[in-house]
Amino acid sequence: MALMFMPRAPRRLIHGVTILTTGATFLITLAIWRRGVFAGGFAQVEEIAWIPSIGAAYRLGVDGLSLPLILLTSFLFLLSSIYAARSSDRPAVFAGLMLMLETASIGTFAALDALLFYVFFEVSLVSMYFMIVGWGYEDRRRAALMFFLYTLLGSLPLLLAILGLFLGSDPHTFDMRAWIDNPPLSGLAAMLALIAMLFTFAVKIPVFPVHTWLPAAHVQAPTVGSVILAGVMLKFGTYGLVRFALQMTPDAFREAGVVILAVGVFSAIYGAFVALAQSDLKKLIAYTSVNHMGYVVIGVAVAALTFDADLRAIALDGATLQMVSHGVVTGALFFLVGMLQDRAHERDMGAFGGLLTLTPRLGWFFVLSAFASLGLPGLAHFPAEFQIFLATLNVRPWATIAILAIVVTAGLYLRAIALVFLGEPGEKSAGMPDLDRREMLVVAPLATLTILIGVAPSWLLDIIHATMATLRQ
Repeated sequence: MALMFMPRAPRRLIHGVTILTTGATFLITLAIWRRGVFAGGFAQVEEIAWIPSIGAAYRLGVDGLSLPLILLTSFLFLLSSIYAARSSDRPAVFAGLMLMLETASIGTFAALDALLFYVFFEVSLVSMYFMIVGWGYEDRRRAALMFFLYTLLGSLPLLLAILGLFLGSDPHTFDMRAWIDNPPLSGLAAMLALIAMLFTFAVKIPVFPVHTWLPAAHVQAPTVGSVILAGVMLKFGTYGLVRFALQMTPDAFREAGVVILAVGVFSAIYGAFVALAQSDLKKLIAYTSVNHMGYVVIGVAVAALTFDADLRAIALDGATLQMVSHGVVTGALFFLVGMLQDRAHERDMGAFGGLLTLTPRLGWFFVLSAFASLGLPGLAHFPAEFQIFLATLNVRPWATIAILAIVVTAGLYLRAIALVFLGEPGEKSAGMPDLDRREMLVVAPLATLTILIGVAPSWLLDIIHATMATLRQ
């Protein structure tokens, strides 16, 4: 926050402080990872009294669901601060907003107090709104307003659900651990709380039909905003789907599981087909997020519908790994499209061509990330999606129709590669420089992680499985 009040500070100093801060945060999250999580509960819990009269406290902790997402968050913010190091437009304010957004994002995943979770959840909306409206593209004000209104109004039902869970707990508390261990609501009250939570998280994920804010926000947001929105903030919805809806209202979730599963299937297929129709490269990637988040919803719904502990763990392992892999792969794609737009001031695929020869580093990194996004074996999405569909085939075989979306995704990315990177150079391709050292420093780690997760996912799955294998049936 102090950076916002230093508008006259040298640009290099501001960017240096931002990179050091995000770098230190990433090192701290690595230290948390090294200390590990405990099976069957939360680890490394910190608790400080906040509002004792209502049972609210500053409670933070990690488990196999939150820790991978915290690692992803700190990693993407570090890379984003490196990417933004050339920005000369009000760098102090931009850096302050980015660091405030990182604090809110990590706090959302680490919070163990429902009231604290809601505060972090809302602060992130404010930070992203100002990031879009201040540094976005031509129609940024409308896109920022749509994003803010959708997500703010969408979050109000969650507040009602939190109040209901608080009033149903005995003694009254906002401690999420108590709500998970002993869900405080049952029957109609639990179903109403679930409906409220589902509405909030459906907007945030987003799923059809409450997804319409996403393409506009992505297209108009600056590159860093698109990376953080897709890589981190969409996970608030899927994280909440597991942490709140599945763990705090498990019986109601099971009753509504088939409906939730159907929504996930439709969103996955819908997102792929709509992405296929796009000519704007950024909008194409935005709609593939609807597709990939649909797979996560499928995994969580399948976990709720089965009584088989092993299948439940497989589905949740896959869904959580998909959250991480989507952040890595889609983050890389948005960085690369941003680098392309920085050079050509254009996103229409028909304006390019031949870039694989002219800019081989940019081209091959895009091809790798696109192949990962379409679920190619050996790359990040494959082990996640394989587990989701394996569990789905055993629990609700009809829902595996969503695998059709993988075929469509393959087609849309092959088309994008052909238009932008193959063939004869277009009007925007001539004289385009390849990635420089700073840009390589941003995309190379994501490419490495894409391969590492695809080839050897056990280093992440071991953390995830320690929690997912013990979740309440």
